[in-house]
Amino acid sequence: QVQLVESGGGLVQPGGSLTLSCATSGSFLRPATMGWYRQAPGKERELVAQFTSDIMTTYADSVKGRFAISRDNVTTYLQMNSLKPEDTAVYFCTLREVVRGRSYWGQGTQVTVSS
Repeated sequence: QVQLVESGGGLVQPGGSLTLSCATSGSFLRPATMGWYRQAPGKERELVAQFTSDIMTTYADSVKGRFAISRDNVTTYLQMNSLKPEDTAVYFCTLREVVRGRSYWGQGTQVTVSS
């Protein structure tokens, strides 16, 4: 059973920074890609950043130049800088098995950007 556990969310002022972490445990079929999505109240879940291969990444236009995704053996990170009120959302970590197309999701962590 794959488990993804996000942490690092919270309340931050506009212009501030946060780093989200996603700890992965359990067995899954490789290759697999990791990514971050977010969902704001009343809006659909949207892609924020993801690894499209071992080293290639992609970002939503709204976060390019401000957010950075990275990872080590068991944890995926999302470094968020120059945060804006419109970045307020629940952030979800996801793992997708490339061959089977199966996706796993974390429970989400709330990020609130407000003065």
